[in-house]
Amino acid sequence: MKIWIQAKARLPKIASLLLAGMLCGQQATAEPLTPIAEPGRAAIGIIIDDLGNLRDRDLRAIHLPAAVTYAFLPHTPHARELANLAHRLDKEVMLHLPMEAVDHNRLGPGGLTLGMNRQQFLRQLRDNIAAVPHVAGINNHMGSLLTQNLGYMRWLMQELDGHDALYFVDSYTTKASVAVKAANENWVPNIRRDVFLDSDRDREKIRAELQRTVRLAREHGIALAIGHPYPETLDVLEQELPRLAAEGVAILPVSQLLDQHMQRFRTWRAFLSP
Repeated sequence: MKIWIQAKARLPKIASLLLAGMLCGQQATAEPLTPIAEPGRAAIGIIIDDLGNLRDRDLRAIHLPAAVTYAFLPHTPHARELANLAHRLDKEVMLHLPMEAVDHNRLGPGGLTLGMNRQQFLRQLRDNIAAVPHVAGINNHMGSLLTQNLGYMRWLMQELDGHDALYFVDSYTTKASVAVKAANENWVPNIRRDVFLDSDRDREKIRAELQRTVRLAREHGIALAIGHPYPETLDVLEQELPRLAAEGVAILPVSQLLDQHMQRFRTWRAFLSP
């Protein structure tokens, strides 16, 4: 997993304090502003993608019994209503940003493509962000072509850098993605997906991928999975999420997964001090 936490004033207070302490050679201490998993406890994040088109299906997803994060496609019939509902239920909302794929699959409304100039790209991006209320971050929908292009990814991250507290999740639809590189260059907080839960919609295979996510979190502290509002995926998550919580696995919104990782940066002071 590749991850970057920026420490500008716009991020949670702990980030600014940590970096300030590291730069001046003093111990930085601060209480997190949001609850996070205890040290040594495995923490996972789960994003459900492709929301906004089918109301009843998506309602079921939004009522999953855990702090799942929900990624809405822009300009879809139910995105605004359901994003508002998710926010009222204290669930985190993301923009699922359509980006051109290698196979040129249909993107739906709001798609970003290599045929756009910078002005067209930014106008569509801003329109997409405005189309989904309560957006905390963005991840790519498809994008196996666009995320390989460093110039376009820099346009994206430069724009995100101008929005308070927006993070970026690389859905990692291609190993050639340079999205993390562009995000790091522009101080945009970011994380890369570790597991796709439902590339195969067989329930037992989905369950196995969820278990793999937990194993990665136990090995590395955190892990991030992406799934979809398929009936099979929701069946598994409705069964397994309460069990995982009972076993002590923290299920966190993506922003809190970033906060969880941020605490580890306390040790950087030793490397930055003269």
